[in-house]
Amino acid sequence: MAITTTSPAAARLLETAVNGGRLSTDDALTLMEEASLDDLSAAAVSVKRRISGDDVYYNRNFHIEPTNICRYNCRFCSYRRSPSEPGGWTMSLGQIEEQVKRYADSTEVHLVGGVHPAATLEDYLEIVRTVRRLMPEASIKAFSAIEHIYVFDKAGVSFDEGLRRFMDAGMNTLTGGGAEIFAPDVRNKICPDKPSGERWLALHEAAHLLGIKTNATMLYGHIESHADRIDHIRALRDLQDCTGGFNAFIPLKYRCAGNSMSHLGECPMNEDLSTLAISRLFLDNIPHIKAYWPMYGAQATQTALLYGTDDIDGTVADTTRIYSMAGVEPPALTLENLRAMIKKAGFTPVERDTFYNAIDR
Repeated sequence: MAITTTSPAAARLLETAVNGGRLSTDDALTLMEEASLDDLSAAAVSVKRRISGDDVYYNRNFHIEPTNICRYNCRFCSYRRSPSEPGGWTMSLGQIEEQVKRYADSTEVHLVGGVHPAATLEDYLEIVRTVRRLMPEASIKAFSAIEHIYVFDKAGVSFDEGLRRFMDAGMNTLTGGGAEIFAPDVRNKICPDKPSGERWLALHEAAHLLGIKTNATMLYGHIESHADRIDHIRALRDLQDCTGGFNAFIPLKYRCAGNSMSHLGECPMNEDLSTLAISRLFLDNIPHIKAYWPMYGAQATQTALLYGTDDIDGTVADTTRIYSMAGVEPPALTLENLRAMIKKAGFTPVERDTFYNAIDR
């Protein structure tokens, strides 16, 4: 059940955050367990307004998912297929070109997929070069830290060298995916063969030191504890203190259809809202909190804007199957839909580029 009355201790902490004070991990856990949704909403929106005013951002983007064949077998994943399993795909460069041409008016290309066991660094670089040739002005957000780590290790190159090669190929930034949950005991249960949280953080640190801005994610609502969630965002805040390289934090809700953890079900919406609000209150150094609408759905995303979020992602144009294969409706909203959603929540819609610069159309 949602908490209906905020404890005196939690009320003092909300006041601290609203006034610009930094919360500890114990403070954040107290808020998660003792603050009402109404009070979390009021405090988180107050902090959001201090950072981005009435603006809520969206963009004109689409996804390319070159393959869903993956060497990792994460228990939460409904998207992944093995090389011999039905339902798998690997796009040719020609198919990638066709998709790029279909959405050529977009300002951002989001490249992410499975970690194909046969993939090489040169394969990934050639995909980026192909997209850059066809979309010379767009931002290319290319692959997750997990994908980068795999091909860098395979090629025997450092994170720094590998990322420089991607920059030379035309990459502007990388995605925030693959973080899952950093807690080692939880990670060992839900994605035991995936690179560690420490390596995910190290890859993003290397990107930041090269001047590459990135996003960060957290997969929540499965077997992790509230303390695990808070420790995850604490690790992100610590890295941000050092590099300042994160543009946005994106909490990703575990969706249960079609994977080996389906018996867990999904966390209720009040957990979604409290997680978003506390993320805004705790992450005092990351400017944007995104409510990723293809994961929550349009109506829930509109509600999430009342809990401190200031970005809802973009048009997507039914080009991602990561959440639709987990039971969510295929995502497709127009720019008009996105603007209307933001206005109905009482905010000002602002079209942005990848780096939160406003686009005036």
